[in-house]
Amino acid sequence: MQKQPINNLSACTSILVGKQASADGSIFIGRNEDSKAAWPKHFISHPRKTYTNAPVFQSKDTGLRLTLPVNRAKYNATPEWTTEYGLFEEDGFNEYGVAMSATESAYANTRVLAYDPLVKTGLAEEAMVTVVLPYVKTARQGVQRLGALVSKYGTAETNGILFADQQEAWYLETGSGHHWVAQRIPDDAYAVVANQLAIQVVDFNDPEQFMSSKGIRHFALSHHLWQTNTPFNFREIFGTQSEDDAIYNTPRVWYGQKLLTPSKQQQPMNQQLPFIQRADQPIQFEQIAQFLSSHYQGTPYDPVGSGNAVSKHQFRPVSLAKTQESHILQLRPELPAAIGNLHWLAMGVTAESIYVPFYAGADQTPADYQIGQQTYDPQSSYWLYKLAGVLVDSHYQRFNPLLKQVQDSTHSALLAAIATHDQQAQQQAKTSLIPFLNQANQAHATLARQNFTRLIANLITEATDLSPLNFNTDENL
Repeated sequence: MQKQPINNLSACTSILVGKQASADGSIFIGRNEDSKAAWPKHFISHPRKTYTNAPVFQSKDTGLRLTLPVNRAKYNATPEWTTEYGLFEEDGFNEYGVAMSATESAYANTRVLAYDPLVKTGLAEEAMVTVVLPYVKTARQGVQRLGALVSKYGTAETNGILFADQQEAWYLETGSGHHWVAQRIPDDAYAVVANQLAIQVVDFNDPEQFMSSKGIRHFALSHHLWQTNTPFNFREIFGTQSEDDAIYNTPRVWYGQKLLTPSKQQQPMNQQLPFIQRADQPIQFEQIAQFLSSHYQGTPYDPVGSGNAVSKHQFRPVSLAKTQESHILQLRPELPAAIGNLHWLAMGVTAESIYVPFYAGADQTPADYQIGQQTYDPQSSYWLYKLAGVLVDSHYQRFNPLLKQVQDSTHSALLAAIATHDQQAQQQAKTSLIPFLNQANQAHATLARQNFTRLIANLITEATDLSPLNFNTDENL
């Protein structure tokens, strides 16, 4: 993600999974939102609203003003604790069952930006969810609306945006001030993205699988960025392949594909890794969570592993201290969208937190997810999970196994709760469904909070005897 004035610290990692690639037929889109180590997020629900006059949105980030439709659908989102730099609502579902996650920050090359520079007053990450998600009824419409806004107003950044509904997942990338492409993720495939433009060959004759800005081929051709007798490889035409990419970005894609497609022997600095990949086995939710929580475990590059001092800090890991929240948006087509769509949300550092599932059909969020300022607040869910991580970090090798036990037992309990609540939700009358989903979401949040509160108490208690001022003494002295 990109934020002003701290965009130099911003980055994310994303994954998209088609319904035939997953073990249970779900579509998944997920992303780590990375910015600063102490920068709380909230989780809120916006009600459906009809305005008498079309509202005008103005971005606090870029100053962009645009008129919005009068009808705004209900949607949930994860905004910042402060609106000083903008909203940054980042991820959520709307009442029509559309999921959106924005954005995966990237970079366009200097050749492209010379001819179509970024627009400082254009549409940026902080506004994308706000001006798109409440106004679309399908993932495809989400791509079309965002693409049209970028083409009309320009964009201030190079970004990737994830969309999904119960039929398909899409990934849109902006490659310059006004040009963009989008690709449908094949049902039997997945994609991992890490701060680089990723989409490869675009087939302009297949609108079911690809969309793009008007005139993008003419733009590339007229500026000698592409020859008509070659494939239109968006990544090569618009993207970067720098030494920084090989250290900061590419290894995360390599590790994701290593986890899901271990049969492929690839190198972490290989800048030709495919955007679309097939898994060796059907993908489980836990594998997606494992990837978004990962830091190169099982390799010499793990910063808390057994590698040498150089290899342990050679590559940027997926999960790191600057992660604000991580989300996995799961769409289960066999159930009505209100029940079948789950917003899994892990506050704080993914590796040291827990994904809590929230039914997308609810119209409330737990109170502790709606609060949290920049300084520690024990009532805030963000700060609860950050505290657990800080305590684990203080004696990592000793405390991490205790964390892992709580993460595993809590996840199992949450899966059991979902199974029960799924059945009960399907028996609810239309008028009682939303209140039931609100209660179920609260139960999930409470379960996780109680387990992590006990973990925190245990960690503090055990840490009291680990002071550097300790000394072996006779108990009687």
